[in-house]
Amino acid sequence: MADPRLETWAKALVGYSVDVKPGQTVAVVGGVAAEPLLRAVYREVIRRGGFPVPIPSLGGLAPELLRHGSDDQLAYISPIERFFYEQADVFVNIQAETNTKSLAEVDPARLIVRQRARTQLTESYLRRSSTGELQWTLTLYPTDAYAQDADMATEDFAEFVFAACKLNQPDPVAAWTSLAAEQQMLIDWLSDKSELHLVGPDTDLTLSVAGRTWINADGTKNFPDGEVFTGPVETSANGHVRFTYPVSFGGREVSDVRLRFADGKVVEASAGKGEDFLLETLDADEGARYLGEFAFGTNYDVTRFTRNLLFDEKIGGTVHMALGSGYPETGSTNKSAIHWDLICDLRRGGRVDVDGQPFLVDGKYLIGNLAP
Repeated sequence: MADPRLETWAKALVGYSVDVKPGQTVAVVGGVAAEPLLRAVYREVIRRGGFPVPIPSLGGLAPELLRHGSDDQLAYISPIERFFYEQADVFVNIQAETNTKSLAEVDPARLIVRQRARTQLTESYLRRSSTGELQWTLTLYPTDAYAQDADMATEDFAEFVFAACKLNQPDPVAAWTSLAAEQQMLIDWLSDKSELHLVGPDTDLTLSVAGRTWINADGTKNFPDGEVFTGPVETSANGHVRFTYPVSFGGREVSDVRLRFADGKVVEASAGKGEDFLLETLDADEGARYLGEFAFGTNYDVTRFTRNLLFDEKIGGTVHMALGSGYPETGSTNKSAIHWDLICDLRRGGRVDVDGQPFLVDGKYLIGNLAP
């Protein structure tokens, strides 16, 4: 994809999403399908005086390991994997799958073996991120596979990605800075509040965020971004929720997920598709049945559902929750081998009240100036 916006993209990733300084070690990781962007990022790291370490990856290797490897091989963590999670100063991750269903036939139990082996690695990654020891950013390069998932032509999907990343705007960094200011208004209002109450189709859920910290996700981690999130009090969720969109986890699509919580824990779960996989994942460990994240989506440039969480969880006017591990910087103490985001669309007949006051109604925030 020869497009001059690739250079703009690389400059935004390396100079805004992360701020590469001279002498920093920068892992540039991504599928080979993203070669044009990988090269652009590599060049930009050099311009900024960093030490780029390119780590391109081939598609289809994970299914080979998961199907044919022993448990010891599944649990093995390579020096390269340790490098970009535990040693690099900066981690630029460019998703570029050419087959998003490559893990669909893999035994879920084997996925969980692999995930459990990486629990400590994940905790180290989250700790380094929360302290600023590690800067990271994640973006997605438009491939045929992603376009097919979104029911779009690849060229149209590429334009959607550029718009969602604000790369079509005269100054993308200024656009992200403006969104950050709008999101900060939401955070300032939420910061001393305690209880969230979600009401929507087949949804009536309360949870506490008392004493927790809200994070402004403004393109400096995920790119695109557009959310404010926190870690709910672990034992506070009560009620039921129906998640609107299908989600993929470990290469498996699960749809029409319904959960009931009691004192923070999932006590009933069902799905229209992939229910066995959902239940097995919930039993991965003790923390998998508790929420590690709650977030409000704020990016109204994400205009449609794509079957890709990098975009879908940011849709303006939606909320999402993650089962499993939480982010330490929010105050979350939940630990798990999984972090599974699920989206609840409240734009038609839904709302969130905060300490009894309306905050989000039919997809519109009543605080600040964010609007569709």
